[in-house]
Amino acid sequence: MPVLPISQLQAGDRLTEDVQTAMGNLLFNEGRALSPRDLEILQAFLIPNVDITRQGLAETTSEGAGEESASNPESKLTSLQQQFLQMEKELKRVFAMMGPGQKLPILEIRNALKDLLDHINEYNVLMFQPPPDPAQPDRWIRKSVLTSLTSYQLARWNKLPDKDWMPVALAGLLHDIGNIRVDPAIFRKPSRLTVDEMNEMRQHTVYGYKLLEGVPSLNKGVALAALQHHERLDGSGYPLKVSGDNIHPYARIVAIADMYHAMTNERNYRKAHSPYLVLEQLQSESFGKLDPVYVQTFIDRTTQFHNGMLVQLNDNRVGEIVFTDRQHPTRPMVSVNGEIINLTKDKELYICAIYST
Repeated sequence: MPVLPISQLQAGDRLTEDVQTAMGNLLFNEGRALSPRDLEILQAFLIPNVDITRQGLAETTSEGAGEESASNPESKLTSLQQQFLQMEKELKRVFAMMGPGQKLPILEIRNALKDLLDHINEYNVLMFQPPPDPAQPDRWIRKSVLTSLTSYQLARWNKLPDKDWMPVALAGLLHDIGNIRVDPAIFRKPSRLTVDEMNEMRQHTVYGYKLLEGVPSLNKGVALAALQHHERLDGSGYPLKVSGDNIHPYARIVAIADMYHAMTNERNYRKAHSPYLVLEQLQSESFGKLDPVYVQTFIDRTTQFHNGMLVQLNDNRVGEIVFTDRQHPTRPMVSVNGEIINLTKDKELYICAIYST
């Protein structure tokens, strides 16, 4: 039975095996004749290839095409994804060499970050998927690169002066640098941390500040973001319980980006949360804890999807956004096989994934 990459499928091809999503959910049954809309859904779910039958299709030719596609996986990466991997490798290299007394090579980091930000127009906060990395970098390093991209976007969206955009991105990239001074066993622990371990983890903010303080040509807001990104406006954060205007604007931005990516990515002891549910939690956290203006801008800009955007609901159904009420941007109306679902009324349902059509 021929195995074809998605790019070579045609309407009318018939599946010879069930198709499942990356989460293991059934997408299409064996024997289904694919429609043009089915092809879009397969692309949206990033299905690499499927088993099909097609009249007149030579099995050996299609298998060869599949092998050729699989032989060069990087050819399918976007320029942003490729640069993301480069930034990740550079950050891992720099952090590995940061022994006692070692100076941070800020110029090298800044240049690598500039190369990444040259592709910022390809970045969509809710939809971007970092490519798999065989080197398996620490999750917190990957989260740092994501936080950098999102912090840069937040600086632009909130109309900070242009001169602040790169420093804010650096603040997002280096906000967790203090983790290199934390016991590595804490990061590898598969279960929840003890109180003592949590207290040690929280020291990463102080460690980070000390590593960044006084680095030549580095905006002081970058060091303060490392120190303050877990502080909250009401004084309930850590490490110093500062509040209000005493929290640097860079730290307020990084706090939002850091929280979003921490919750939408897997950890050792819990699964990733839906981006839309995380946005709703950020909105509730903005009352007294996070900067409400920055949070509202973040929600408004990340949910500006056009009608027809393909989404997956938490009951695994796939539908299209048909209307978004800007008073409830995380709960639009979704059409599923002609049925209109109003997520503002059906609170048990929510969007768990967004896909480009």
